[in-house]
Amino acid sequence: MLSTDYTNEQDSLKERIPQAVERINKLQVSISNVSRFVEKAKRYTEIPELTGELLHLFIERIEVGERGERYSRTAEQKIIIHYRDIGVLGAFAEEAQKIAG
Repeated sequence: MLSTDYTNEQDSLKERIPQAVERINKLQVSISNVSRFVEKAKRYTEIPELTGELLHLFIERIEVGERGERYSRTAEQKIIIHYRDIGVLGAFAEEAQKIAG
């Protein structure tokens, strides 16, 4: 009976190993991306003027959503900034928590 429990537990652990390895790989990639972004940011602690070169260095793309009301200058629009190496800041934090969890 103990042998059966031991064998079942061992099989269960063997099944979970590939998932754990995948999570570790994702975390390592995530850490290296953040490290690259931080290294770039350290070079530019003071930005007196926003230039095209800086935009290309830090930002991959900017998505601007539709306005809630057509032809209104004051209607809200959703804007999503995708940074190089780390993606969207809020989404990056959520993804890191899911991977670590």
